[in-house]
Amino acid sequence: MSRDDCVSVRVLGDSCVWGDKGISGEMDDTAIAASLAEGAGRLLREVQQQASPEELGSADLKDRGDRISQRYLDRELTENRAADAVLSEEAPDDAGRLDASRVWIIDPLDGTREFSEGRDDWAVHVALWEDGELAAGAVALPGLGETLDTGMPAKTWSRPDRIRLAVSRSRATPLVSALAEALDAELIPMGSAGYKACAVIRGEVDAYVHTGGQYEWDSAAPVAVARAAGLFTSRVDGSALEYNNANPYLPDLVVCNPLLADEVLRAVGALNERAL
Repeated sequence: MSRDDCVSVRVLGDSCVWGDKGISGEMDDTAIAASLAEGAGRLLREVQQQASPEELGSADLKDRGDRISQRYLDRELTENRAADAVLSEEAPDDAGRLDASRVWIIDPLDGTREFSEGRDDWAVHVALWEDGELAAGAVALPGLGETLDTGMPAKTWSRPDRIRLAVSRSRATPLVSALAEALDAELIPMGSAGYKACAVIRGEVDAYVHTGGQYEWDSAAPVAVARAAGLFTSRVDGSALEYNNANPYLPDLVVCNPLLADEVLRAVGALNERAL
């Protein structure tokens, strides 16, 4: 089944019109994740393109995107993976997920600010946590017309001449700024968390280090895809990223070229010690 066959939807105002084609429960988890992320991304791209100039940057446009994407993802997961639990940024948390063996961790719209401003550097995250590990995942980049998923083959990575470090275009933390200086890294500003992680996967930058506070839905899908691509992922102290916790707050993240992992972690550790 091609991805073009996975979903047929149109946005009319604040609602969606569903076509005959849909996600099949026969698809494996990676295909489901990719189809969900891509389908939500198509809806969001249409919402974005339909927005009037007066709406750009508004809270209403952000809320509309969050709402429409959440409805779509909830509908498809209910129809195709009804037995699984869900943890979503845009839905009430159900503590029953803590006893579930399979939990979908989703961010219906990663980068609402960029989305609302008509930019391309935002994403949709869909990941599956199963029995303690991230089992499948996909990140849609609708502005680029691309979806990355855990079915992609691992890449061969080489050491760059100079490290390129993805950084928030609006709120880089002092630690990340100091890290760039310590590594003599080039800072590459860009939008959402998922977009920055995918920039590492796509080879546009070499590392993404985040210390400004995140939740599980901000990193689960990007981390799953990054691992499949052969990248290194961890907390900034080098410890493992763990998901489906009672408190979904997961404040920091490293995604980087595996040949740079030791260097990046040493530099972060030294900066943290200096700050104490």
